[in-house]
Amino acid sequence: MTDTALLTGADGKDRCWWAGSDPDYLRYHDEEWGRPCRDDIRLYEKICLEGFQAGLSWLTILRKRENFRRAFAGFTFEKVARFTDQDVERLLRDEGIIRHRGKIEAAINNAQRTCDLVDECGSLYAYFERFRPRPENRPVRVTLDFLKNNPQTPESAALSKDLKKRGFQFVGPTTMYAHMQAMGLVNDHLHGCCVRKAVEDAQKNTV
Repeated sequence: MTDTALLTGADGKDRCWWAGSDPDYLRYHDEEWGRPCRDDIRLYEKICLEGFQAGLSWLTILRKRENFRRAFAGFTFEKVARFTDQDVERLLRDEGIIRHRGKIEAAINNAQRTCDLVDECGSLYAYFERFRPRPENRPVRVTLDFLKNNPQTPESAALSKDLKKRGFQFVGPTTMYAHMQAMGLVNDHLHGCCVRKAVEDAQKNTV
């Protein structure tokens, strides 16, 4: 049941269990996760960070985010798209980020593919909006059981398939569902979470 998955914080507010008590996680949960993001640079950043997170905790990525921004030109994808082999070697020496050659090269490749996609669709947000689930495809109540049983959805699978066809890397259906959650295409804050209503209202104002 939903109630058992809610965690009461020191401020007396109930939140999704994963928010824990770490200040970085709490800030991300309360102020960012699920809230609509229309900024293409931040959307590209989210794609990259979701890819770097594979096999690691999200808290590890959050704590390194400013280092990633510095290393990847603020995630301005037009600049990252022009990174060279020398940049790859520079990034592999950067102890402030995740030094994984495949993920670094994927981030550069995805920047190039993002440029193509923006040229075609007008914006990265406009492209992702095509994959927003219809209301009837969403659960009446978001519970821990629902989240555990649905690490990916038909919409995230379709998004993943289309991105891979376009040449994107590290964009599997589970990763893309995490991206849809993070950018606000769905509201997966548990029912009873203190920020669910605010996120729901924010999402309605962008549709």
